[in-house]
Amino acid sequence: MTDWSRYVGNIVEVIYMDRQGRMTQRTVRIQSVKDGVLAVYCLERRAPRLLRAEQILAVQRKRSG
Repeated sequence: MTDWSRYVGNIVEVIYMDRQGRMTQRTVRIQSVKDGVLAVYCLERRAPRLLRAEQILAVQRKRSG
């Protein structure tokens, strides 16, 4: 089980399963975590998103600069 709170404020790349069962890869900034739901800002779509932690298959912190 991942401690998502350690990623708050960071830009990460995530691979997750969407509601239709498709795998999606996005670069996001994690804004907050509550009850297994991550509030993120998607850098590709330039829009806020909510991701369920249980649907995230992989995460990698992006290096700055």
